[in-house]
Amino acid sequence: MGAPHPVFPRGAALWAFLLASLGGVAGQPLGAEPMCTAQPLARYSITFTGKWSQASFPKQYPLFRPPAQWSSLLGAAHSSDYSLWRKDQYVSNGLREFAERGEAWALMREMEAAGERLQSVHGVFSAPAVPSGTGQTSSELEAHSRHSLVSFVVRIVPSPDWFVGVDSLDLCDGGSWREQVAVDLYPYDAGTDSGFTFSSPNFATVPQDTVTEITASSPSHPANSFYYPRLKALPPIAKVTLVRLRQSPRAFVPPALDLGVGGNEIVDSLPDPETPLDCEVSLWSSWGLCAGPCGRPGTKSRTRYVRVRPANHGAPCPPLEEEAPCDPDNCV
Repeated sequence: MGAPHPVFPRGAALWAFLLASLGGVAGQPLGAEPMCTAQPLARYSITFTGKWSQASFPKQYPLFRPPAQWSSLLGAAHSSDYSLWRKDQYVSNGLREFAERGEAWALMREMEAAGERLQSVHGVFSAPAVPSGTGQTSSELEAHSRHSLVSFVVRIVPSPDWFVGVDSLDLCDGGSWREQVAVDLYPYDAGTDSGFTFSSPNFATVPQDTVTEITASSPSHPANSFYYPRLKALPPIAKVTLVRLRQSPRAFVPPALDLGVGGNEIVDSLPDPETPLDCEVSLWSSWGLCAGPCGRPGTKSRTRYVRVRPANHGAPCPPLEEEAPCDPDNCV
């Protein structure tokens, strides 16, 4: 019996080609963003600029214990397999600690574990805290063609669990790295504390809620520190700028994680937008006793007080005292 002959060699080659093609398609999810094909590494400077001024956000602006300020910035360069935070999703325990108390170590351990276990985090970066509402802090980071997404968070201090940040900002545009990216930042609620104001006491949200954006009308409650019903949208409370750095022949050494406070206050060259704040007053008190001489009409009065003083050409306060005629109760 002769040696077996290969069966359909051309068909086998075609079958192998089809398997390879299908394997390549299966490796990339349908509808996924095109993979980054830029040179493997890119270095960026990241600059965070706080725009939280009393002119832009006059309502309940924190002036002391503590005054308006920003926590340290903490972020990562990562792949699409990792998420630091995402709108309409639940935050991790580490991010909860960071958003509520500014404790960064648990969140750092979560990011490092994701890098070791899933190879989804290329590197963790941080920048010092900003000791005022308007200020600047910066650092450097390294992105990889397989880890071209950048996410970070900065806590709003003081606040129940509010923060700003970016989620999965892609620094790669197909076959090239972006030279510069600037993003305006707006406040988010981590969904773990139900406080309405900057200085609200701890009031855990049970069950935990998802991350939501705080707007001029949401939460729709007059006590909310960001509630400005006259505005269609809040002005940006911060801004981040990433600028690509020229490659150095030396190996990139990430800056040491610095979670301290830096002396980095600045004066913005552009004036802050002035957000009008209308006067808010209390409800009227009860009417006082009717006083007056016998046989003649008397008068009674009631009062109210100012809850929020107007600012930046907001609506002025209405009268705080009102009188009305009455029949005297105990005439003299």
